[in-house]
Amino acid sequence: MTQPIMILATNGFEQSELEGPKQRLEEAGYKTTVVSPESGQITGWDNKDWGRPVDVDLALDKANAGDFAALVLPGGQMNPDILRMNKDAVAMVKAFADAGKPIAAICHGPWLLAEAGVIEGKTVTSWPSIRTDLRNAGATVVDEEAAVDGNFITSRNPNDIPAFSNALIKALEKEVEPA
Repeated sequence: MTQPIMILATNGFEQSELEGPKQRLEEAGYKTTVVSPESGQITGWDNKDWGRPVDVDLALDKANAGDFAALVLPGGQMNPDILRMNKDAVAMVKAFADAGKPIAAICHGPWLLAEAGVIEGKTVTSWPSIRTDLRNAGATVVDEEAAVDGNFITSRNPNDIPAFSNALIKALEKEVEPA
């Protein structure tokens, strides 16, 4: 049985950056679990207004990184900015990094990687406005569709969702290859 993939988000996530990878992962046979500090539903941001709600499958305080194969961090400006101020969200990111599990962060999502202190010496990409923050956290920043460095997969924006999703699926497939 395939371990589920955690999608960590809160209100203000970029609609396409949660729904696109979620759909692609599910089409590839993975189970996704939306985890949030909020309960019930969270609402995305779609272009210039609030988007559609998404059901929260599991409360952040009940989630355990050990129960998941990988972590997806959607962007949007509000979502990662709120989550990086939540000690449990930051601890969850650090737990995935410490376990060496794939972490896929898109757009502003890498803010959480910087906050968790896990990208020093790593090559990453992101939305242009947070690249200085990533450099200040010790990362090498590139402008690519999908930057892959060890277990970290990062992308710049919604246009990169296909490459982002494919890089994560490739990392997950590598995780289950026989030694």
